Amino acid sequence: MTLFCKPVNSKKRFAPHRKLDNNYSFTLFDCASSIPENQLTQIIQPEDIFFNKEYLSLIEACTNAKLQTRYCIIFSNLKPIGFVNCQITDFNAGIFGDLIKSEREENESGTLKLLEKYLYKNKDENLLRLFTCGNSIISGEYGFIFREEVGEKEKHDLVIKVLDIISGEEKKTGMLSAILIKDFEEPLRPKQLFKSSGYEMFSVEPNLIVEIPSQVESIEDYVQLFSKKYRNRSKTIQKKFSSVEVRELQYDEIVEREDSINTLYLQVFERAKFKLLQLPKNYFSRCKAIFDDKFTLTGFFLNQKLIGFNSSFNLSENKFEAHYIGIDYSLNREYELYQNTLCNLISSALSKEKHHVNLGRTAAEIKTTIGAKPRDLLCYIKAQNTLSKLIQKSFIRFLQPEEWIPRNPFKEE
Repeated sequence: MTLFCKPVNSKKRFAPHRKLDNNYSFTLFDCASSIPENQLTQIIQPEDIFFNKEYLSLIEACTNAKLQTRYCIIFSNLKPIGFVNCQITDFNAGIFGDLIKSEREENESGTLKLLEKYLYKNKDENLLRLFTCGNSIISGEYGFIFREEVGEKEKHDLVIKVLDIISGEEKKTGMLSAILIKDFEEPLRPKQLFKSSGYEMFSVEPNLIVEIPSQVESIEDYVQLFSKKYRNRSKTIQKKFSSVEVRELQYDEIVEREDSINTLYLQVFERAKFKLLQLPKNYFSRCKAIFDDKFTLTGFFLNQKLIGFNSSFNLSENKFEAHYIGIDYSLNREYELYQNTLCNLISSALSKEKHHVNLGRTAAEIKTTIGAKPRDLLCYIKAQNTLSKLIQKSFIRFLQPEEWIPRNPFKEE
């Protein structure tokens, strides 16, 4: 369901410049449209697109799980210096049934056995409310951002204090199970600050990054870097795609094909290991409207019918980021849709003169066959009640990467 700004329950809670510590204060908002533009723009830069107000508002329309949002601007002597992005999502008990079952098979605990029975009996009821500092639909460090002059220890200390206050107030208005801070390539420092605040650090599925040498200008040049085995493999995959028309869609055509795009996206969504937030139907057209040439949606057509697509963001500093894809899985094997989707993303990056390509999480082994390397991601979690402490171990294991074999397609030096 689409969530709109709710009436403020407490004037004090959403009052401006609530005291935080010494010269620091903060203001809390429950929807992006309420955030003062003149304050946010003092913190973020135009290239910080995933902190864009319009984009944050778009995420508020996600479905499948109940979603609430909390945004916070932090001030130093009334000057905006930091922005914290939080999402509150509810999980049904059924999501955790298989997790606890596998955990109990390894540990015959009476408590886990009782919990498993409870989860099965109440599988449609809300079991866990997760308070996330970060963006649940994007992998990366999008939980908080500060002005450059704010030191590392200072900003992390402020984030922890703000999260403690906001989450504490959420607990007073209803259940809150755990606080999650996501996704970081390096441990947050000082490490002791988070440990002493009750947070446990753990790893999740890595991002898969392709670093393309600066002299490479096309996908054909890139494939020439592969060993003979992988060059031949690439040729076979691309040959299966020879009858497929590939083209970038402009805003009007994205709107026109919204139903088809959404249907293909849902085929991928339904196969996800962990189905949390489902994108709103107009997500891709709104991204194009908001970001224009920074956002690309490329369609794959067979006899003028859309059979797949990929989307991507053209970021600053030589970075290109793959976003959501859609595939007609009934045609996947015949046309190698998924593999050609990955190849097309690299080709699109090179056409925009980008050489750092983030292919995102999942399907790690397949992505390494086209040269991607894993880059570990870390999260921090803090249980808020007894039940979430019981589930936490299983939840962490569920989010951690499965074993896989990395491939190396490149010629040996």
